Amino acid sequence: MAETSQGAVPILVLKEGTGRTTGKEAQKNNIMAAKIIAETVKSSLGPLGMDKMLVSSIGDVTITNDGATIMKELDVQHPAAKMLVEVAKAQDNEVGDGTTTAVVLAGELLVKAENLLNQGIHPTIIIEGYKKASEKALEVLDKLAIPVSTDDEKRLVDVALVSLETRVATARDHFAKLAVKAVKQVAEETSGKVKADIDLIKVLKKHGKGLDETELVRGMVIDKEVASSQMPKLVENAKIALLSAKLEIEKTEFDAKINIESPEQMKLFLDEEERMLREMVDQIVKSGANVVLSEKGIDDMALHFLAKANILAVKSISSGDMEKLAKATGGEIVANLKDLKPEMLGKAKIVEEVKVGNDKLVYIRECKNPKAVTIVIRGGAEHLIDEAERSLHDALCVVRNTVEDGKIVAGGGAPEAEVARQLREFATKVGGREQLAIEAFAEAVEEIPLTLAENAGLDPIDIMVALRAKHEEAEAPYYGIDVFSGKIRDMLEMKVVEPLRVKQQIIKSATEAANMIVKIDDLIAAKGGGKGPPMPPSGGPRGMGGMGGMPPY
Repeated sequence: MAETSQGAVPILVLKEGTGRTTGKEAQKNNIMAAKIIAETVKSSLGPLGMDKMLVSSIGDVTITNDGATIMKELDVQHPAAKMLVEVAKAQDNEVGDGTTTAVVLAGELLVKAENLLNQGIHPTIIIEGYKKASEKALEVLDKLAIPVSTDDEKRLVDVALVSLETRVATARDHFAKLAVKAVKQVAEETSGKVKADIDLIKVLKKHGKGLDETELVRGMVIDKEVASSQMPKLVENAKIALLSAKLEIEKTEFDAKINIESPEQMKLFLDEEERMLREMVDQIVKSGANVVLSEKGIDDMALHFLAKANILAVKSISSGDMEKLAKATGGEIVANLKDLKPEMLGKAKIVEEVKVGNDKLVYIRECKNPKAVTIVIRGGAEHLIDEAERSLHDALCVVRNTVEDGKIVAGGGAPEAEVARQLREFATKVGGREQLAIEAFAEAVEEIPLTLAENAGLDPIDIMVALRAKHEEAEAPYYGIDVFSGKIRDMLEMKVVEPLRVKQQIIKSATEAANMIVKIDDLIAAKGGGKGPPMPPSGGPRGMGGMGGMPPY
């Protein structure tokens, strides 16, 4: 960057070739980039939203309408657009659902902010107005929330069904019930608060059969086969030893030479190894275990002794699966065989090897009160199974949110319409220029029901007029858009409900991203983003033809 001093000598402040955009131009650029990203996912919002087909650079195809997945697969270059991708990631990590809504709202907040900037309103006033509006919106949502108990299984299934509305059409009810059962199984109450860690729900995808044959296993499924063909393939009333110790002879850590001069000595050496392995297996037998699940390897000789003792063994199980197995079976992971005692064994009704498609899996079924469970997804096509997994993740997240918070709100654009109405009333009380920003926020929030109507092929203007009119009535905060009939109806009656936490996080994520982008008034981009060799100074001698990066001779 060059500036001219009194002697008209150019002063280089920034590196040659650096691009710089300032003021209104920078804001316009950033807002435009963010708007394009929001437009990309807008058509996938709602129960009648469309799917996107994303093809990666190596030809992998993903078909989805999950906002987080679309964002992940897009190779976004613009720094402001990347912020919206971060919004989707934050939404997905925090609450697992509502990613599309969060991105659409952030994009709309920026569109409204651009209009205000064009009217000469300072970015700081817009940011302050948006902050006040988001705080008020969170307050309104909290008042709209309806309490729901963990035992209210019907309500929890309704929440899961709304999340699954656009996906797995043939098996929605089945998936919703599985999600509720799985979350309730792993939920634990500590100091009066319910906690449900969905990482304890293992999801396994296996090609074949149909989506409706997806099953919940009250225990664990390990993607391994039984370690030896001589072992039993089914054990009832299993007593399970969970080992993180090797069932192998430890190799010495230092260099040792053993001189064996006769076959007798060799036999003694091998006999000693065999005796040590037999001793290890005897300790397992003595504990009463009839199933061994090991994180480490198992020596072939040890496998032979285990098979002779009629014990089923599985080796090389991942540490994550071992932790889940301990939670599921109620057993303890043992690091030293000498510590193995009968009370440390896990229990399950059945442990069996099952052939699924071309693979063999080990099922640990019907554990007494498993605090870790497995869902095995089946389906006819790979893309279908992948989308089913994404849908199930969303359903598990929304059920978890509802179980932990015990609060739900109506769906179908009802909370957004109510938030917008109350924000307009709030704006007149605030007054001043901030009033314009709060009103802009209210309009942006209304974009959610508007988009739902658009994606359902309804007339958005007619729908919005009817929705606003309904919310002006005293007792109508739960009225939203029934996209299938095109009417304004009570969403609670229609069982269209969502977790409060999802709606609150949407407001938080979208407001933070919009405010961050509005606050930027200077975009300084280093040439080439730090890649490749530096270019020679302009006007100076250049390197050889076609090698502009070479230093001058």
